Amino acid sequence: MKITYRIAHIDDIDTIFQLVENAIKQMERTGIYQWDSSYPTKEDFNNDIKRNELYVGIINDKIVVVYTLNQECDKQYENGEWNYSGEKYKVIHRLCVSPDFQNKGIARAALLHIENELSILGIKAIRLDAFCANLYALKLYYNNGYHKVGTANWRKGRFFLMEKLI
Repeated sequence: MKITYRIAHIDDIDTIFQLVENAIKQMERTGIYQWDSSYPTKEDFNNDIKRNELYVGIINDKIVVVYTLNQECDKQYENGEWNYSGEKYKVIHRLCVSPDFQNKGIARAALLHIENELSILGIKAIRLDAFCANLYALKLYYNNGYHKVGTANWRKGRFFLMEKLI
């Protein structure tokens, strides 16, 4: 499957939010209560679009994956023992694959795309956080070379702070 990536447009917002709502339902069916109506919100995605930080991956004219990429870090990111703190970095937020396309390598392909694009720009490290109860996400990140460097505690529980040198 060939995935094309681009910056999200405001016209994409309803499709993106429907994808996320479907993913939340799928996570809840598997006992993962990471996201809900409080986060992420349509406003979060609208703000990402306005800042040109929201990206979509498309297969056959259908958005199958979304993610935000920027340098924003919650205060709790200070809990991380970042190995590459002297390097230029970006943070991945809200990586989400449509349930119709899960378990097909889409998230892995998106990570590889992000890493390649950032490498071209001279960015040396990627940071993110992953919900400790989302074993699917943790497996994805560990299998793709991300390392736990600390923890953060938010309203839904404990999250692992993770990093990768690219």
